[in-house]
Amino acid sequence: MSGFNRSVSFKQRAASIGSPRFSWKTWVSLLFCVLIVIGSLVSFFFVIGCGYLYVLPNLSHTFHDHEDRFSNFSGSDDTCDVFDGNWVLDDSYPLYNASECPFVEQGFNCLDNGRMDNDYINWRWKPNNCVIPRVNMQRVLEMLRNKRVVFVGDSMSRTQWESLICLLMTGLEDKNSVYEINGNKITKQIRFLGVRFGSFNFTIEFYRSVFLVQHYWAPKHVPKRVRSTLKLDKLDDISEEWIDSDVLIFNSGQWWVPGKLFRMGCYFQVGNSLKLGMPIDSAFRTTLNTWASWVESKINPKRTRVFFRTFEPSHWRNLTLWQCNVTKFPLLEAGGKDYSPFSDAVFEVVNNMTVPVTVLHITPMSAYRSDAHVGTWSDRPSLSDCSHWCLPGVPDMWNEIVISYLLGSNGPASTSASTG
Repeated sequence: MSGFNRSVSFKQRAASIGSPRFSWKTWVSLLFCVLIVIGSLVSFFFVIGCGYLYVLPNLSHTFHDHEDRFSNFSGSDDTCDVFDGNWVLDDSYPLYNASECPFVEQGFNCLDNGRMDNDYINWRWKPNNCVIPRVNMQRVLEMLRNKRVVFVGDSMSRTQWESLICLLMTGLEDKNSVYEINGNKITKQIRFLGVRFGSFNFTIEFYRSVFLVQHYWAPKHVPKRVRSTLKLDKLDDISEEWIDSDVLIFNSGQWWVPGKLFRMGCYFQVGNSLKLGMPIDSAFRTTLNTWASWVESKINPKRTRVFFRTFEPSHWRNLTLWQCNVTKFPLLEAGGKDYSPFSDAVFEVVNNMTVPVTVLHITPMSAYRSDAHVGTWSDRPSLSDCSHWCLPGVPDMWNEIVISYLLGSNGPASTSASTG
């Protein structure tokens, strides 16, 4: 009986569930529960999705910022053109005090010479697609141990040379271990200057060679207007001094103007032939080809990293009257100064070389810095100067880029192919 009663009871419950009186309410209740579950799941996935969309890009951005900040860029990486960017304010600049660096010429120490506004020293160059990492100068000092760094060029090269010395000295405790080899005062009158970092046994040298090729008195039987010539097929007679270097940085361009050539009676010569009608841009390109041949025949790329820095734009208002207007802030527009035929010529020649050369294409980035020139804040305040740069200033950024290239490779890298 008990089994029968259980069976009947079960059938009665089943019949009750299936009866019309209980079916409608039950299904409404079940549907309500299902809707609640579905709504909860939709809300859950909505919250997760929003969190994904917000958190992941920020994590990704943070990761890449971290990666960029602590990774050196590569000059041959197509995704990073370090010379394509803009100037941004950075309170961590300047990186040194010119008055505390004995190797800054008085004429370039603008603040010490009376300049009152100092906004120009707080700008940092920021590439669009990468980051120039802040460098530990002690690490750079160790990298340069027992090495030779050689700058060759005009007074702009000398300014960059002074800047690099001051930057490296910030990593030293014993500043007295740094000295000019021959005890010379830093001045434009001396053709060779060399500063030794005694604690690390390396030198940073400057050779004044404004044209890179030989400059001689005029040969006999030439027109009276010819007082001297540039022998475009012969590199400067001091070029042998540059060979056994570990880092070799060239520049030229500022002296390749009529005022410093034809008006001074200086014309061009190739072999024994005087080239009175040769344009300046053609002569400059011929000089670069002579330089390239010298590099390929004299320089060991396994030892020496070669750079060529492009033309540095000036910001004269009236060059004839030697008038210039040093602005308070960088320019918003380059005004065409981001282009130079001298820079184009450098790329054309370097791209055809067999020895790797890194082009430091600083023309565009420097074109905006009308605020960073010496102006009247030099050791000769009666003369305006919108060619040279104050220190600290723009040349420091050039050197930060050089340092990043050196730290970013184990040896000579392939040619930087930025076309600007």
